Amino acid sequence: MLFVNIASTVTLVWLFYFVVKKLNLSEKPLLLASIFLFIPRFLITRSVGAPESLFMLLIFASLYLFEEKKLFWSAVLGGLAAMCKTPGILLFLAYFLVYLEQFMRTRKFDSKSLYILLIPAGLLGVFSLYAAQMGDFFAYFHTQSVVPLLYPFAAFNFDAKWIQTIWLEDILFYFALFGFAVVLLKESRQRSFFYFSLVFLVATTFVQHRDIARYILPVVPFVLIAYEKTLTSKKFMYVALLLLPAVYLFVWNFIGHNVAPIGDWSPFI
Repeated sequence: MLFVNIASTVTLVWLFYFVVKKLNLSEKPLLLASIFLFIPRFLITRSVGAPESLFMLLIFASLYLFEEKKLFWSAVLGGLAAMCKTPGILLFLAYFLVYLEQFMRTRKFDSKSLYILLIPAGLLGVFSLYAAQMGDFFAYFHTQSVVPLLYPFAAFNFDAKWIQTIWLEDILFYFALFGFAVVLLKESRQRSFFYFSLVFLVATTFVQHRDIARYILPVVPFVLIAYEKTLTSKKFMYVALLLLPAVYLFVWNFIGHNVAPIGDWSPFI
């Protein structure tokens, strides 16, 4: 799994660089891609056996192919993203909004838009596998680890199972930072980038979990694009270099203590 994660990370960052350069989204695509690698929460997930890099790769590749009008393969990758992690289904809503905007503007229906049905089909395929293997189509929702999606800003609840703290001001900064990025993307020619970021951000506000930074990772590439002028400036680089040791200390501390409470690993070996 670690190999898959590393390979996915390399491919994701290369694809990000390629897309930013090809679509002229920044004058310094290599620098922006390098910054991507050191986003603290992404640095953690890409360093362990986590699915985020693969999930983000499938999402970003799907969105890029969508913008390139390769709609079938975009939908295929979207379906794989939904199979990888259930939030991948949000691609379906993002693409639907793009098509709705196009229809409102042109009053024409493109039959190729139906390819997006492959995205929920991917998720239904996984649930069908659960039904075949465990006799429960909704097995995913019957586990003890499903994070509740209750109401907007659900993370601000001390008594919730996955919260248990009042120190949550960093989540406010995340929502503000990502929210302003979505506003900046509103005028983007890449409409799927805007709608996906919007849909995913809104959905994340419903997540009742302390680790919002991890749940919102799929939006990070588009936040980087939105803030690219600031992030690639000399002034920001001075600050980033000063913070780099702090980033590594944070990551080292996090990985060293965020371990699964499993006493017997033999079933997993």
